Amino acid sequence: MESSRQKRILAVDIGGGTQDILVYESWKNPENLTKLVLPSPTVIIGQRIRQAAEKRLPLYLTGTLMGGGKTSRSIKEHLVKDLPVYAAPEAAKTIYDDLHKVEELGIILTENPPAEPYYHVEMKDLNLEALERAFHFYDIELPRDVAVAVQDHGESPPGVSNRLFRFNHWDTFLRQGGGLEQLAYRTPPAYLTRMKAVQQEKPGAMVMDTCAAAIQGALLDPVVKGELSRGVVVVNMGNQHTFAALIKEQRVLGLFEHHTHLMTGEKLFKMVNKLRNGELDHEEVFADGGHGCSISPDLTGTFKFVSVTGPRRCIAADLNYHGANPFGDMMMTGCYGLVKAFLELDK
Repeated sequence: MESSRQKRILAVDIGGGTQDILVYESWKNPENLTKLVLPSPTVIIGQRIRQAAEKRLPLYLTGTLMGGGKTSRSIKEHLVKDLPVYAAPEAAKTIYDDLHKVEELGIILTENPPAEPYYHVEMKDLNLEALERAFHFYDIELPRDVAVAVQDHGESPPGVSNRLFRFNHWDTFLRQGGGLEQLAYRTPPAYLTRMKAVQQEKPGAMVMDTCAAAIQGALLDPVVKGELSRGVVVVNMGNQHTFAALIKEQRVLGLFEHHTHLMTGEKLFKMVNKLRNGELDHEEVFADGGHGCSISPDLTGTFKFVSVTGPRRCIAADLNYHGANPFGDMMMTGCYGLVKAFLELDK
């Protein structure tokens, strides 16, 4: 990664288990950059909501839409314990895009706090105030330029599967050429509401999907980069989602997305082989509980080389895939991908 001028970038890769944080400073060796691996916002907020339940207090949610996962489960558990939940509409969209479904759960939508004693939780993926406080103790100034990755299912219309809606985004990306440069946004599409919420916290932030950031970062591994002209398969095994892409030069020619908790080494091996041979079917992946598969009609390349990254890469431990390790730090793969994309947009 190179920049024609000195750059400082805060890269935050927000996953289902961790949020990985990198302060990129172009004049430093990667080994000397500031790096953090912290619990993800959904883990942190989920814990706070459970504290409210332990105190038998009503819950009042404000803020913005954020990642669901443990957050949404904790809110539903609060309701099961017959404890009231009040929520501002934007925060409530964390649970469902359709606010009628939110109300059907028993959540009271309101911009005003309840009259009774309550436990207040602010919902958001990006907490710059907390990072600024933490950095202050180490005399680190928060960079002005910010790049953030979140996994955004998009706001699906009522009655439309959010798995299909998310995958339609990837399918459209392939049909529009599959260029890696298309995966980073200064202005994301209106339906990518989680990315939009991040930009409410930090206007002007560059945003990407976590899967896209991981793919970009994996390509910085020198071994992976050396195979790009022939075609590579890059697999990101996140805590929640598994994403595999066929990449030749700077173009994605095929991909599939599944849920990591449904994957085994044997299943991954079979799906990757079918993908690189152009034989994996969308319905096969969707029927198995995944999001789907899409393959470009322009598919060419050998794709014999397979690389894997992500915190759940242990699932592929026996498959003899190359472990992508950009700058010697696998947990920063997504952050390095964010920086790479930021610098390319900034040229």
